[in-house]
Amino acid sequence: MANIALLENINAQAVSLLNGQGWTDIETHAGALEGDALKKVLRSVRLLGIRSKTELTRELLESAPNLEAVGCFCIGTDQVDLKAARELGIAVFNAPYANTRSVAELVLGEIIMLMRRIPEKNKAAHAGQWLKAVDGACEVRGKVLGIIGYGHIGTQLSILAEAIGMQIVFYDIVNKLALGNAQKCGSLNELLMRADVVTLHVPATPQTDNMISAAQFKKMKKGSFLINAARGNIVDIDALKDALMSEHIAGAAIDVFPVEPYAKGDVLDTPLRGLPNVILTPHIGGSTLEAQENIALDVAEKLAHYATHGVTLGAVNMPQVALPEAPDHTRFRHFHRNEPGVLAKINDVFSSRGLNIAAQYLQTNAQSGYVVIDIDGQIARDDILRDLTAISGTIRVF
Repeated sequence: MANIALLENINAQAVSLLNGQGWTDIETHAGALEGDALKKVLRSVRLLGIRSKTELTRELLESAPNLEAVGCFCIGTDQVDLKAARELGIAVFNAPYANTRSVAELVLGEIIMLMRRIPEKNKAAHAGQWLKAVDGACEVRGKVLGIIGYGHIGTQLSILAEAIGMQIVFYDIVNKLALGNAQKCGSLNELLMRADVVTLHVPATPQTDNMISAAQFKKMKKGSFLINAARGNIVDIDALKDALMSEHIAGAAIDVFPVEPYAKGDVLDTPLRGLPNVILTPHIGGSTLEAQENIALDVAEKLAHYATHGVTLGAVNMPQVALPEAPDHTRFRHFHRNEPGVLAKINDVFSSRGLNIAAQYLQTNAQSGYVVIDIDGQIARDDILRDLTAISGTIRVF
């Protein structure tokens, strides 16, 4: 079996980068894996690359004794049990910024298409009808765009939309600096009442589950628009359909759904199908050639640097440690629970052997600690690894 497995048709740039850094034992899969097929891969690989469809539960992670790191070649990591991965000493990386531009451009395009009522006009033209009426078709210039979630995508969208003449208001639970002429709203309700277009850019959390439902649609302006290119559970789809049917909401663009087809050929089951002035897309916010190449290079580099040198920068579930290469030293990496006295016991393992610690790097968070020790010269590792593993509180040693 391979040292590295890349699932879900990850861009070939990832393989090229890994090959260039000496990793050649790589297997690739066009689709996601599940069940026994996924367990078979997990039994042997050191590094695993996935996108959004492969779900890694605690049970699956516990069945992967050699797995050192998971690379999520996408923005989100909610398909991985991060707590279990941390407790097992498996680092998880993602690409939180690599497809920012792609999502922002899609949303901007959808704003224009919706406000010009292009979906129904396009459908009519394909049916041979000539709907040239101006009713309901508006310029976006001067309209108010309400951005819920003012992170990397939200801020970039803010800049692009302002450049074409929109007024920007935003709401975020974290205090964020406004860019350009954007205005911060004091509450979600304030944003909903002010905006001509509402767009969502928040993660999937218990707090954001159905955060836009019937009550929120009633607060939105009559004739306003909704866009969701974030997570499928954020919008109550049945409530959205009701708001569209009553024409309180004039149109919507939905790229993510509560339940999405697992594979090509599966049917998208949503009550929004067939509604006029509704754009439905198959979770393609970050699906551009440029974004996928950027994601492939970003995550593959993080995996390679972690496996080769122990660098945890970019890991979402581990303390962050940046490390130089150490070709003249022997490097040990120790994950442990954040308990008093662990570092002293680690140092005793080396001092008791008369070994010189050339460099040591330590970072902790509330749950765990990560220490990297560089020892002068090239030395035998097996006995030292055994003693480091025996230290109380140890999660994993490399």
